[in-house]
Amino acid sequence: MLKEDAGGGGQPNSRNVLGERLEICSLKPMTGFFRDGCCDTSREDVGSHTVCAVMTAEFLAFSKSRGNDLSTPVPEFGFPGLQPGDRWCLCAPRWQQACNAGQAPRVALRATHEGALADCSLSDLKRFAVDID
Repeated sequence: MLKEDAGGGGQPNSRNVLGERLEICSLKPMTGFFRDGCCDTSREDVGSHTVCAVMTAEFLAFSKSRGNDLSTPVPEFGFPGLQPGDRWCLCAPRWQQACNAGQAPRVALRATHEGALADCSLSDLKRFAVDID
């Protein structure tokens, strides 16, 4: 789904890692640096929340072991806590770290911002793609 079709925010000219228009990653849970459902980015996004990843129990445990607990809700920040199957705009360096450790979650390439390529190789991302053949 294109972000314009879902009423999402972000930049209308944003591209994904395939060079196409960036698609929505998730509206429930609401994700993205701008909390608009897209893995869009800007200079303020120092973590590069650009990889649309599909959470797995294994990845959530890996992330928690590295100091980033994504499964525990934090209501004061409006964070519901993630469960396996949820899509989330993950920091590109964290995804690459998980990939290097054999713990990478699957990726929705059409919803992964081209900025992820600064930290992740396209070939690695494609190996874990859920939305291309």
